[in-house]
Amino acid sequence: MKAQSREAELDAIAQRYHASPEIPDKWLENQLQVYEQAWLLDRIPRGSTVLELGYGEGLVTGALIDHGCRVTVVEGSALLVEEAGRIHGDNIRCAHALFEDYRPAETFEIVLASHVLEHVDEPRLVLDNASRWLAPGGRLIVIVPNRDSIHRRLAVIMGLQDRLDTLGPRDMLVGHQRVYSISTLEAELMDAGYELAETKGFFLKTLPNSMMLDYSPELIDALNVVGEALPAEMLANLAVVAGRGSRP
Repeated sequence: MKAQSREAELDAIAQRYHASPEIPDKWLENQLQVYEQAWLLDRIPRGSTVLELGYGEGLVTGALIDHGCRVTVVEGSALLVEEAGRIHGDNIRCAHALFEDYRPAETFEIVLASHVLEHVDEPRLVLDNASRWLAPGGRLIVIVPNRDSIHRRLAVIMGLQDRLDTLGPRDMLVGHQRVYSISTLEAELMDAGYELAETKGFFLKTLPNSMMLDYSPELIDALNVVGEALPAEMLANLAVVAGRGSRP
């Protein structure tokens, strides 16, 4: 019953966000994902077997397919599974399951959890499962929102939110349950037995999305490029590449 309830919740999020043309800042979030793809694909050898946790807008899925990867998507929303199948057809395999319950018959060279851990009920359970899904020598790539982003620090100073980890209306819209700092993300991965290989930050975000709607795509790209020269802890999103440690 709990799984059915969670799947219904994920369908509701998919309906009100991913399937809705009325989300004014979706273009901005999508542009950030497109910018991140060059870094991401540079860490995924062509032809790799990839398990992608969640479908979202499908931007990363399409990039992985174009990169020659053999992609399996596991997604808890039946609506998004249907959408992924409609768009990508035989180019991917789709599994309709919660990450906590998924039991693949094979392992994968890459497990990609892009904007996943902030959504799930039990991040540690998902990380433990991901370790079992990885082939020997495989890599887990995680991307999450950064609690310490400049825009959150400014919001606390201005009294717009109580703490850096306060979740706002947009977090609620897309089903966020938490945000991470570099230290909490790395600690969570190491506690789950992973060995960290790389940590990276993306996008200099000084304002919430709602205050950037009149920004041009060129300005958003410029803020992405500027972010390359800044410490990861200042930026909007955090990425970590990790390998399976020595724990069974």
